Amino acid sequence: MSEPISVGRALAQAGLVPVDAQVLLAQITGQNRAWLAAHCDASLTPAQSDTFLALAKRRRNGEPVAYLTSVREFWGLPLCVSPAVLIPRPETETLVELALRCLPVNRATRVLDLGTGSGAIALALAKERPQAWVVATDVSAAALAVARENGGRLGIDNVEWQHSDWYARLLSSAVAFDMIVSNPPYIAAGDPHLTEGDLRFEPAEALTSGHDGLDDLRRIVAGAPNRLRTNGVLAVEHGFDQSERVQTLLRNAGFDDVNSVRDLAGILRVTHGRRPA
Repeated sequence: MSEPISVGRALAQAGLVPVDAQVLLAQITGQNRAWLAAHCDASLTPAQSDTFLALAKRRRNGEPVAYLTSVREFWGLPLCVSPAVLIPRPETETLVELALRCLPVNRATRVLDLGTGSGAIALALAKERPQAWVVATDVSAAALAVARENGGRLGIDNVEWQHSDWYARLLSSAVAFDMIVSNPPYIAAGDPHLTEGDLRFEPAEALTSGHDGLDDLRRIVAGAPNRLRTNGVLAVEHGFDQSERVQTLLRNAGFDDVNSVRDLAGILRVTHGRRPA
């Protein structure tokens, strides 16, 4: 083991942007970032020093902070994450905001979350709409295990987890939903961004979808009308340049009131439509 070092020295030696170093050290010490800032002279144990410097090295090699800490906050919920799931991102909260505008507060509803991953969207909606019953599916058994763990740890029990490839093995297929939501893979295979940043470490099956990135969105849109109630809403996240094509998919599938919503960066990020009578 190395010699004990101070909090300030450890942060300086990390070779990381300050926020990344602080998040990693906070995870190891069990303190928050404010405590670290106020206790730069506090000593770390040798074990804490070694663990921190090892994690800092992995971060310098590109591993996402969320995978190193096994935690990412989404919609105020601390979610466990692993390399089995996509890391929840702030722009996906745009989809949650839209869904909450569509779902009544004091009435029982049924929501289907396709490709739930860590369970981020399903758990956010279930928490905000306790009278809703949310069915969350994923083709990855490993991802579902992460989502179930998150639901159990957070005490959110109005979610039903199902192992299904989109609609293929959906156990509740005979029941119509008030809303279907999804943040599916939408990056084109071979996109150069896949070799950059956090994307290098995330599961490829949660990122890419055919030559134009729309294969899974086509399946989701095509299968939605038969599983939505009259006036039910389909809302999907997509890439920064895909809104017009996704709108066309919805209109060709018979959806009315098709529109796209911008995220906080001003990008058209979520497209939605209503199933007519």
